Amino acid sequence: MTNSDKGGYLMKTIFSGIQPSGIPTIGNYIGALKQFVDLQNDYHCYFCIVDEHAITVPQDPQKLRQKIKGLAALYLAVGIDPKKAIIFIQSEVSAHAEAAWIVQCNTSLGDLERMTQFKDKSQKNGRTSVSSGLLTYPPLMVADIILYNSDLVPVGEDQKQHLELTRDFVERFNYRYGQANQEILVKPAVQISKHGSRIMSLQDPTKKMSKSDTNSKGYISMLDEPALIRKKIKSAVTDSTGVIEYNPAEKPGISNLITIFSAATGQTVDEIATLYQGKGYGEFKTDLAEAVVALLEPIQIRYKELLQSEELDLILDNGAQAAREVANKTLQRMKNAVGLGRKARR
Repeated sequence: MTNSDKGGYLMKTIFSGIQPSGIPTIGNYIGALKQFVDLQNDYHCYFCIVDEHAITVPQDPQKLRQKIKGLAALYLAVGIDPKKAIIFIQSEVSAHAEAAWIVQCNTSLGDLERMTQFKDKSQKNGRTSVSSGLLTYPPLMVADIILYNSDLVPVGEDQKQHLELTRDFVERFNYRYGQANQEILVKPAVQISKHGSRIMSLQDPTKKMSKSDTNSKGYISMLDEPALIRKKIKSAVTDSTGVIEYNPAEKPGISNLITIFSAATGQTVDEIATLYQGKGYGEFKTDLAEAVVALLEPIQIRYKELLQSEELDLILDNGAQAAREVANKTLQRMKNAVGLGRKARR
């Protein structure tokens, strides 16, 4: 259970996964994908398309496969380098499903029923109408993380509960099955996304930007055409003061746009507020739209190139193979610990 040695020092390992549930928004890019690009330089990274999580709700098989490949292309198009990070599809590494079963058998029903997402959806839709996968997908998430000896898992505040479940599971598993103070699994630390990375809806700046928003004006998709991006930003909610300042509590609309501007240009929110002091919302929105277009256009071009080439499949094949080599070793330690198989194996 050692971490990678690069550049003469021991690198910690990070795992992160995103569901192929649709085209990511600029909020997903700023809050997650953009961070992945930075993390790959300082950590040994596993970036996974968690397609097995996606089937906890009904999916069209053909559309799901398109989403899986599209998300993988976006991983690469934003700047994740397969020479620095391992990019792979969850269902192509069977150890995830096998390890999840061991996790389930060592996790109480009470722990799973307390998970917020299950409680919310089962109360909203009725327990008889939700799949059992909605109840048991947290153990799959635990398996995702522990298979790669993850030291850190970057998550938003809404995923913190799942990481606590992972940490609690590792403690129990190591205590029950470990021998001579030898830990079987690595206990990961939670790394909450940096302040300012939470992007809000363009139409309701009190709510997080979401690709599932019924109002398409509320979010900018990473694949939106430039004309549509300009239109959405022009119609973004601000306020009646006309004063450009960063004050999320009193001016959530313009503050959200300043945050997007900052992420798109690299300028601080204070620098942007100073730059547009005395100027109107119209000029600000026009410049913001051009900054977002300039940010996304190169990504969109690279995305289309990847989908039309054989490069993407080769990268995913290599990533799955590299992931299997690590995941299978962890899975075998878990099997040995709980007594599966005719004899313990290395």
